[in-house]
Amino acid sequence: MNALGRHILVEFYDCSPELMNDVVHIENSMVAAAETAGATVINSTFHHFSPYGVSGVVVIQESHLAIHTWPEYGYAAVDLFTCGDSVDPWVSYKFLKEAFEAGHGSSMECRRGQLDLLTRKEFNLESLRTEAAAPGAPAGTITRDVWFTERDENIALSLKHSGNQLYKKDSPYQRVEVYETLAYGNMLTLDGMVMCTQKDEYVYHEMITHVPMFSHPQARRALVIGGGDGGTVRELLRHEQLEEVTLVEIDELVIEACKLHLPETAVSFDNPRLNLLVEDGIKYINACADGRYDLIIVDSADPVGPGEGLFTAEFYRQVYRCLTPDGLMITQSESPRFNSGVFTEIYDTYKQIFGQDKVHCYLAAIPTYPTGTWSFSYSSKGASHPLHFDREAAARFSQQQGLKYYNEAIHTAAFALPNFVKELLKPSIEVNL
Repeated sequence: MNALGRHILVEFYDCSPELMNDVVHIENSMVAAAETAGATVINSTFHHFSPYGVSGVVVIQESHLAIHTWPEYGYAAVDLFTCGDSVDPWVSYKFLKEAFEAGHGSSMECRRGQLDLLTRKEFNLESLRTEAAAPGAPAGTITRDVWFTERDENIALSLKHSGNQLYKKDSPYQRVEVYETLAYGNMLTLDGMVMCTQKDEYVYHEMITHVPMFSHPQARRALVIGGGDGGTVRELLRHEQLEEVTLVEIDELVIEACKLHLPETAVSFDNPRLNLLVEDGIKYINACADGRYDLIIVDSADPVGPGEGLFTAEFYRQVYRCLTPDGLMITQSESPRFNSGVFTEIYDTYKQIFGQDKVHCYLAAIPTYPTGTWSFSYSSKGASHPLHFDREAAARFSQQQGLKYYNEAIHTAAFALPNFVKELLKPSIEVNL
């Protein structure tokens, strides 16, 4: 060959949009395309971006294969660069065209480093070495660097995972996936948004449950809307005073995925005090009898997809109706920094339904949620107040149950709000109820 390398610029059209958004499939296909062509794979680095798109590169001993995808167009731009004549990049081209289910592809080959334009330089390699080379990895070992990224226009969260997707199914409502991350263990995502991970789920679930339970020790019947991962009911069922806990989850695949891959979170689904219903939480609330529950927890995802209907004034009015005279509604109320508009609007709505002095905000630190600061709402139909609780009982419970986040001091401190949050909570809009 009269050049140092061959560089093929490839455009794949009419590819499967699903495959173009599947970082695991793309990484596996790119590695396999290199190996099929006879290349020696050294490293792979791939990122999945939310809501869609994948970028990545496979470093081979003979150079690299790189890709960026646009699933919304069924399009992939690929570079295949090989040095020497031991690897045929066209073999990789054919492999990827089939792997991506491309309707057609176009390509252009360039010869890189034309030998008749180059002059070989003589130099002593030994003089460039300042220290001994590190012991090499076992032959055939590939370093994989595969990333999940949840992002919007302004911020992003990236987590490295093993590259072996543990669960991926589409329900009538959303895509349910579980990744094995290196820093936070198994991670549940819905439509590309992080819901919970093994390493930090306890923060969310302990704070959404124990704060109301110690503020309302007379509670006997609790309802959870959403929460198919099982963490909220796991924490509620630690309280022996509860005679009945009802969980209404619309998507049975969420329950299935968590039973399989987040078993510590989904540990209480067989508890005899749990009434598990796979149905629409909005319809359940609309049909619920007046004054049925002492505590209703709205453990919803963000206000998109199947969770969108759980962020309306009509829904909260129905929740109010279903509460006992001294009942409580607890919700996850988004990040005051990340989703300030929704945060402000829902608190204005709560206050118009429950009363200005009956609604309280409290915060917790959850590393895998946008900005790391997350909020919960405490809305009382009666006289219960979040800071009127038995501190000794809370301290004893926290120690006996081996809780990882909640304790009596955290209970109080969570309601100490930064000034910017206090400003957001000042009534600012009129909500049409």
